[in-house]
Amino acid sequence: MAAHENADAVDSAAARPSAARLSRELIVETALAQIDVSGVQSLSMRSLAQELGVEAMSLYRYVHGKEDLLEGVVALLMADLMPHLDADPTQHWQGYLQTSAHAIRRIAIEHPRVFPLVATRHPAAPWLRPPLRSVEAVNAFLTTLIRQGFSDRQAVDTYRSFTSFLLGQLLLESATRGAPTGPVDAPIDEGESAPSHPDAAPTDDASVLEDAPEVLRLRDMLSEDRSDEEFEVSLEALLDRLDRELTR
Repeated sequence: MAAHENADAVDSAAARPSAARLSRELIVETALAQIDVSGVQSLSMRSLAQELGVEAMSLYRYVHGKEDLLEGVVALLMADLMPHLDADPTQHWQGYLQTSAHAIRRIAIEHPRVFPLVATRHPAAPWLRPPLRSVEAVNAFLTTLIRQGFSDRQAVDTYRSFTSFLLGQLLLESATRGAPTGPVDAPIDEGESAPSHPDAAPTDDASVLEDAPEVLRLRDMLSEDRSDEEFEVSLEALLDRLDRELTR
């Protein structure tokens, strides 16, 4: 019996990553899986270390704390989205928006407890909107529309309308799939929270946008506060659609 128990212990230990095999990628992927199962409030550096079979202090070589960890989880999901935002040049703009919308919705469906992080955490710059929250994602989106013949104003307005639609629809859908609807508690202070991902911290520094020429060029237009107008336009569009359905 003792020999059997020892063998089980060896097998269990072998299945766990040693501190030497830890990486930021492994830690972030494990955090994503933990949130999927138990929600973001259950995530802590201690619970994550326990699942990885290491001491909590070992994690701090790769992440600065829970804030940085959550930024890494969001960045991981956004990286999966990017191939869908780099459009086929032969694709019509309507097909492009449909493909992009469904790719973002897939994130909300597959990770309903994580999606509110995509929607609510600080985007890469204060004038960018989730769920297209990174400079890279927004630049790909604007570039595609402008290549399709959109004017600067049309591309920016489409970006605003598109993100507003997705945010409202998918947050509601995430809630029906188990995402918390109440306010998120402040993160536990478990270390330095300075994000290490280049798109994590809000910034308005032009040097950060050197690889995003359309975002840099249209930054002033993206920064405009047109929330009142957007609300009225969206409301009128809803009323017009309802009117068409009721008068058929």
